[in-house]
Amino acid sequence: MRVCLCVQVVGLGNPGMEGTRHSVGMAVLGALAARLGVADCWRGDKHVSGEVIMWEVQQTHVVLLRPRLLMNINGLSVAKAASKYGVRPEDILLVHDELDKPLGKIALKHGGSARGHNGVRSCVDSLQTDVMPRLRVGIGRPTEKMSVDCHVLGRFSSEEKKVLDSVLVQSVDLLISQFSQQDFQQSPSSPAGDRQAAQKRKEEECLASPAEKSEVTSAAQS
Repeated sequence: MRVCLCVQVVGLGNPGMEGTRHSVGMAVLGALAARLGVADCWRGDKHVSGEVIMWEVQQTHVVLLRPRLLMNINGLSVAKAASKYGVRPEDILLVHDELDKPLGKIALKHGGSARGHNGVRSCVDSLQTDVMPRLRVGIGRPTEKMSVDCHVLGRFSSEEKKVLDSVLVQSVDLLISQFSQQDFQQSPSSPAGDRQAAQKRKEEECLASPAEKSEVTSAAQS
């Protein structure tokens, strides 16, 4: 049993497009850094093509990473950082936006396919495995009159920001709770495309809404 765990938490997004729905993963990471009291400690690291904070919480060495590459190639940054800091793929937690979940809902997913998310797909390709856990932050699908591209690259409305504030708090709570665990997941590493193993993984659903208490349920991954 390891006494001290090294984990890497990655906020996926597009550099220079902070505040958009597609970069909500970066917003979560910013909120996490603020909770840890290290929001002013970001430093650029050209060797990993990103910005990094090193921290320790609850006997866990934490590497916070904001890739400075476009979403569809940010897996290169994630893989470089993992190699530099000696982090196993199963100890890399990706935080990203999720179209198929409404704003106000988050889910912890233990590995599996990218489900159409280009940033996650880049990470799977670069790390050559799909075991990385993900915190999926719902942004909902666009209305019929708006394209998906315009929706994900657009900014949250003032009303949506009220919900987002609650989502950020609960996302950070969930991330910190993971640091105290020995592993993000118990199953051994599996190559990308191992669907039989993926079927056994579970999702934890968390409802985050200003008007409702959070609810956590478990559901078998489809």
